[in-house]
Amino acid sequence: MVELKLVGTAHVSQKSVDEVFLAIEEFQPDVIAIELDRPRFEAVKRQGADANIGEIIESGNFTQMLVQWILAYIQRRIGMDVGVEPGADMKAAIDSAESRGLPIALIDRDIRITIHRFWHSLGILEKLKLIYALVVSLIGTSEQQIDIDALTGDDMVTKALEEFRSFSPNGARALIDERDAYLAYQINLLKKYHERVLAVVGAGHKKGIEKYLLEPETIPPVESLTEQLKPRNWGRIFEVIVIVVFAFMIATIAFSGVGLDVLLWALVYWVLIHGVLTAVFTLIARGHPISALVGFGVSWFTALHPLIAAGWFSAICEAKIRKPSPGDIKKIFEAGSFKEMMNVPLFRVVLVAVLANVGSALGTIIYFIFIFPILGVDPAVLIMNGWNNMIHAVESLSG
Repeated sequence: MVELKLVGTAHVSQKSVDEVFLAIEEFQPDVIAIELDRPRFEAVKRQGADANIGEIIESGNFTQMLVQWILAYIQRRIGMDVGVEPGADMKAAIDSAESRGLPIALIDRDIRITIHRFWHSLGILEKLKLIYALVVSLIGTSEQQIDIDALTGDDMVTKALEEFRSFSPNGARALIDERDAYLAYQINLLKKYHERVLAVVGAGHKKGIEKYLLEPETIPPVESLTEQLKPRNWGRIFEVIVIVVFAFMIATIAFSGVGLDVLLWALVYWVLIHGVLTAVFTLIARGHPISALVGFGVSWFTALHPLIAAGWFSAICEAKIRKPSPGDIKKIFEAGSFKEMMNVPLFRVVLVAVLANVGSALGTIIYFIFIFPILGVDPAVLIMNGWNNMIHAVESLSG
């Protein structure tokens, strides 16, 4: 008969580290399963955190990477506050397994898949709430003491999960529920080949895993837990709307009879507003002035193109100037402060890409809100006159 023991831990708790050692000593497993995937296992072991810089830049997934790094930094900062290295519970399990000559099973879903499914599952409001929460966490100076050891208690875990679900129901599904199912699936596989399985998992996953193990028929097909989600089309729809509205507005100005100078200023302001905001946000990210200048030069066009973004060009320029190295990923995950992260070239490149895109998007919004007051014309009169003149021009051509 197969015996299974689940150890629920907090990843920055010395108490959890002690519980892992004790559980292994008492249970005497023949395999130790840990809630890690290969990339995070190598990071814990410090065996390989190098990155292919070209692939990172070409992927264009800058926002997802930045969210992942900031989440890791926040966890690391909590660990430093309580004097425990993040992932110490998993490292304790690894060290015990290696000292006893026991096999280690990596049972968690690839972090890249998890972050992809997490980000693409979020609605626009959830993304905004998450970004706001991350920014507050980065700049916050709360003196509130956190009882890390209490986080593994059933009541605390339940309360924390409930709060997360109310904050981001889609995010909770991707980060918690799907991984509960995936972890349970992997544990079930281990039970086919081992008699005594000990699994070290985060306390927030323990109840969900136990539920799936009691009812294994409810575990979704593993393919459905690992496939790439199709991006929501709202962003593309918004970009198409921007193109249509801009083209319509320029056409109505051209046909309204207000004069060529108004049309030219409308185009000039499109270039200036997008360019200035993209450049400013690039500099806020502490990007190089040349990267800001590149963003300024391309943002007027990228705002009208649904398949490219100003931040990509600024990031490429920043990468050529900062010259990030393959070891930068490791430096990012070892940084002890946000200032240290900012000093890592790869982090700066990604931050430049994200904030340059924010500046360009903000430029589009500001343009459509303020362009008519800036031009000093009544939008209702201009659009009506322009539309009527276009209709007459079409009728004249067809007649």
